[in-house]
Amino acid sequence: MKAIWIYSSAATLALGAAGVTAPAHATEAQSETSDQSAAETAANPLLSESPLPFGAPQFDSLTPQHYAEAMERGMTENMAEVQRIANAETAPTFDNTIAAMEGTGNLLTQASLLFFNMASANTNDDIQEIQREFAPRLAAHNNAISLDPALFERVRTIYDQRDTLDLDAEQLRLVERYYTSFTRQGALLEGEARERFAEINERLATLSTLFSQNMINDTGQWTLLLDSEDDLAGLPDTLRAAAARAAADAGHEGQWMITLQRSSVEPFLQFSERRDLRRQAFEAWAARGDNDDAEDNNAIIAETLRLRTERSRLLGYDSFAEFQLADRMARTPQAARDLIERVWTPALARAEEERDAINSIRAAEGADDALAPWDWRYYAERVRQERFNLSQAELRPYFELDNMIAAQFYVAEQLFGLQFEERDDLPVYHPTVRVWEVKDSAGEHIGLFYGDYIARPNKRSGAWMSSYRQQDNLDGETTPIIVNVLSVSGGEPTLLSYNDAETLFHEFGHALHGLLSNVRYPTLSGTSVATDFVEFPAQIYEHWLLTPEVLSRFARHHETDEPMPQELVDRLMASRTFNQGFATVEFLASAFVDLDFHDLTSVPEDFDVGAFEEQTLARIGMPDEMVMRHRPPHFGHIFAGGYSAGYYAYLWSEILDADGFDAFTETGNVFDPATAERLYRFVYSGGNTRDWTEAYVGFRGREPSVEPLLRNRGFGD
Repeated sequence: MKAIWIYSSAATLALGAAGVTAPAHATEAQSETSDQSAAETAANPLLSESPLPFGAPQFDSLTPQHYAEAMERGMTENMAEVQRIANAETAPTFDNTIAAMEGTGNLLTQASLLFFNMASANTNDDIQEIQREFAPRLAAHNNAISLDPALFERVRTIYDQRDTLDLDAEQLRLVERYYTSFTRQGALLEGEARERFAEINERLATLSTLFSQNMINDTGQWTLLLDSEDDLAGLPDTLRAAAARAAADAGHEGQWMITLQRSSVEPFLQFSERRDLRRQAFEAWAARGDNDDAEDNNAIIAETLRLRTERSRLLGYDSFAEFQLADRMARTPQAARDLIERVWTPALARAEEERDAINSIRAAEGADDALAPWDWRYYAERVRQERFNLSQAELRPYFELDNMIAAQFYVAEQLFGLQFEERDDLPVYHPTVRVWEVKDSAGEHIGLFYGDYIARPNKRSGAWMSSYRQQDNLDGETTPIIVNVLSVSGGEPTLLSYNDAETLFHEFGHALHGLLSNVRYPTLSGTSVATDFVEFPAQIYEHWLLTPEVLSRFARHHETDEPMPQELVDRLMASRTFNQGFATVEFLASAFVDLDFHDLTSVPEDFDVGAFEEQTLARIGMPDEMVMRHRPPHFGHIFAGGYSAGYYAYLWSEILDADGFDAFTETGNVFDPATAERLYRFVYSGGNTRDWTEAYVGFRGREPSVEPLLRNRGFGD
């Protein structure tokens, strides 16, 4: 359901759609095979169309082996479909080549999207074994398609003739994206270079899978058990309750447990008065994937960087960063660096001011040792309380999960006329997962939305949006099935930190990008855009969380249902730029290291990942009291996801979202219908049907300004 490209990491996978037609006449052997296939189909829900409403996945019937069987058959069917197109005797046309490719690989798409989502959100030993087996095989399958000379020659012929073929804008965009994808996948290579390119792709797929699995396993193995009131000193009731539930779930009734899930360890670092325990938790958190054990990722990183650099040089680029950014909004590594450096200087200055404020408190208390990374969050929270009389614990009772889900739906209703109806009749893969049918203002079905919000050990850390089925109008209307995954500490009720609530809105912005997609061709659907544009629809959506219209309706105390008092709202708004120096520096440090890694023109066999990290941090002047937001051994964005040489994209997109939300505030109505219609038409519904800069200008009426970003982070001066 999405062209031919398979990115077989733990996070993302994309390929073509449609079934294979059986031959009109079958031999005896073929008949026996057909009987076997019929038996497999009856036993495997993935091998036939789902009977559930809207084709929802049959999660209650699926086993790991079903995914393996379906991907196996899907690769065979998909290759047969592609070969018929590549070897056709008719002259290449848009319809018999490009459009035909868009209609290939339905089974492989369905099985793979579901499987790799499970590998990230609900994994187990069987799923991880299948993931290790199929990652290189799917990469080889992708190589066989993208490096097929006959197929590429047909694509190139159409590309060369594109201006004479009377194509509409979407078709022209599709042809250009096909040609670009083929060339970036090595189609112009020959001989040994072509063979080596294919080898590298397969090995990189394996390395990405191993990195992801190590990250999940290492995160899930470490825990900190607390068993006395002294251990709990400073922890608010909500965190104590969450830690008690985590301990009970792990068989430690009567104790409290802190895990390395961000929703557990970060608030512990914020509130715990026990410096020794904070240090234990922080050092374990920072060392994920870096413990010289079976889950250590350093050797995987070094080999990944070597292979990415080698592959990029085969394609004529000096570095992987140069290759990667050539097909992004930034275009060049230097353009990305220029943005990072422009923000780094004021961010570092602000972080130093924040450090001075923290040290003032510590000095007043008689501290005679240096501020350490495990101290920052704790003392920053103290400064927040002193400066704004505001504690994160004071906010949490007003950000109850169900209310925040209702809030994100309310914004979508106001902006785009959407309706959300919870469906308890559709099966889920875990009891805490929920499903909603999404309808337009006329009550017509748009898609399904799954929400998987609660942390558990077999789920990848962090938060993300993904698809079980992507929208297209290729052969009738295919509606999307979208999922948001978060990892918040569960409870009755489940209370969120402000940051958790913001993340919820962020991921739902991604979800809307998939749900509202309205394009003809699968390759151009939904979130299939550059990484430095894909964050824009998510980040602009965060802005509505703190609007008076949303806070007054949904930020309500979980016990009294009273709205957040205005004086508390005022204190929250006054503190919005608090600790932004710290937050920006830890993010930008990760972006610098990412670019430095991938801007290397060669990577030696004895490459020392940790030493290189230290060199970059020393070069940029990283404060000793801070570490990167994502240290390399657990930096899944760049070693097990789609953000390699692209972590800067969040900052790039923040330029767009800060400037873009001003388009609403300038009208005096944060739900201004005309502005919302442009946002829908050029961004949320448009997929990859136009150039990304053109899409932003279509919405905003001009190119973006960086000043709103600096203002929003408190760096306006």
